[in-house]
Amino acid sequence: MMPRKLLASSIYNATQHGRQNSQYHLAVAGGCEAALTNTSYLMLCKDDHIKRIGLALTHYRKVVLTFFLALLLTSSPSSASAKRTIRVMTYNIHVGVGMDKKLDLQRIADVINKERPDLVGLQEVDRGVERTQRKDEIVELAQLTGMEYAFAHNLDYQGGQYGVAILSKFPIDTIDHRMYQNKREAERRGMIRIEVKIDAKPVNFVTTHLDYQYQDGRLFEAEQMLQFLSNVKGPLVVVGDLNDEPTGSAYKLMLNQFADSWLSGHQTADGFSYPADKPIKRIDYVFIRKSDRLKIKKAWVVETLASDHVPVVTEIEVK
Repeated sequence: MMPRKLLASSIYNATQHGRQNSQYHLAVAGGCEAALTNTSYLMLCKDDHIKRIGLALTHYRKVVLTFFLALLLTSSPSSASAKRTIRVMTYNIHVGVGMDKKLDLQRIADVINKERPDLVGLQEVDRGVERTQRKDEIVELAQLTGMEYAFAHNLDYQGGQYGVAILSKFPIDTIDHRMYQNKREAERRGMIRIEVKIDAKPVNFVTTHLDYQYQDGRLFEAEQMLQFLSNVKGPLVVVGDLNDEPTGSAYKLMLNQFADSWLSGHQTADGFSYPADKPIKRIDYVFIRKSDRLKIKKAWVVETLASDHVPVVTEIEVK
């Protein structure tokens, strides 16, 4: 797009010269070309839509100039109302072990790369744990996908760390890790939030993994997560394995403030994500906060046996 100062100068010169010419080409901006005549000016945009505004220029040249400049600037695709679609994924990777009981991080990375997500929430991630050959799984996955990462160490296990993680195609500006108190479950759980800039706008992305044994435990953890997120500014997306079906109390609590992408995307399929070989439960979710300027475009599950869960992917329009 032509710089504003140059655009204004071009329009001024054109209107001055227009006294001797019945038509003068002014500028190109926002995908539109404009021309000035003795009685009107026209704007021809990429979609071939012509706007003609009849104005007598002899006495109202300043009015034409001001209106035309405003119209060009507001028609620009880089205006404040520009929209961006991002793709997010939630994936419980079962520490990289597939339904064939084999550890294969390349296979997990292949699933992610095929879907080309911008942000990925991962659950059941090992770092330096004996059962997974002491691999630093999040570092390896970041390298295999070409993405940045953030990790939440929720539990010490077999000489290493276990928790949830995020992969991001955008530079990560902020990382916030919170641990949950729990009621009876021995496994310690938590959530991780990152903030990234998308078209210079801050966007928050969260992943979590709730209690798989007790419904009241899941509800207690979901309550804590919502409290942690209550003061977060900017658009907020929460993904994860809630271990809770849509009839559960933790899921219903989330719906007070968040929209379920599967329902908002008007999907006709069931959205089952577990177990991967014969999915019969919908327990993996993508949520967007209802008060934010976010819109679900579509959602789908990915058929794969690389883990015991299948990923859920959602496209979100950020306004």
